[in-house]
Amino acid sequence: MTPAIAERLHVAVIMDGNGRWATARGLPRIAGHRRGAVTVERIVEAAARLEVGTLTLYALSADNWRRPAEEIDALMGLFDRYLQQQLPRCLEHGIRFSLMGRRDRLPRTLAARAEIGERVTKDGDALHLRLAIDYSAREAIWLAAERLAREVDPSRETFERAVRSGRGVPVNVPDVDLLIRTGGEQRLSDFLLWESAYAELWFTDTKWPDFGEAEFAKALDDFKNRDRRYGGLSELAMEAGPSGPAMRRG
Repeated sequence: MTPAIAERLHVAVIMDGNGRWATARGLPRIAGHRRGAVTVERIVEAAARLEVGTLTLYALSADNWRRPAEEIDALMGLFDRYLQQQLPRCLEHGIRFSLMGRRDRLPRTLAARAEIGERVTKDGDALHLRLAIDYSAREAIWLAAERLAREVDPSRETFERAVRSGRGVPVNVPDVDLLIRTGGEQRLSDFLLWESAYAELWFTDTKWPDFGEAEFAKALDDFKNRDRRYGGLSELAMEAGPSGPAMRRG
């Protein structure tokens, strides 16, 4: 019996390298984004097969609005087409879809399609697919502080729920277990800062269009061999006792 979504891994991915992949081939940057959309399909299918519970994909940060208007317009059209094509498949295969980030700056058709997709797939239990568009973790934390500013004695739990809710984001999502970034960079880029406090990080030079199921599975295998101590001691160190090896910070 497959465990419930909340009991399975939460994998977050910073899908980086689309533009550089295209430029290296003498193609316009949007060609890399189109190829990246194909990779999204492959990885979503792989995540469902590999029993990942939640897959959060960073598609567009709030800072990406600084890019040329032509690229942004092309991306919005690509997002809309992706949802149009893939939401019926999500419904068919029991995949729940959620959109993260601001919606007021998105084209109305895209925001409306996402809302419909969220509503019709809300009972999916094979995988929770979350797409982050116009998302900023700092803004989510700031919004939470703003909401709780008038409360006399807000608890950490109340604050955390406010952070997770962001702009309509479902709150019943577990913390990130594994955060993958493609494209060679090694930074979080304002992505899920609160939820990734104890995430294991996995970086690869492979650009997103070339990232496939084999490398995704490799990242998951590497994660399984990590010693996640959450600030405590590993079982090995506990067995060794005070005279054992010096404690590493986790």
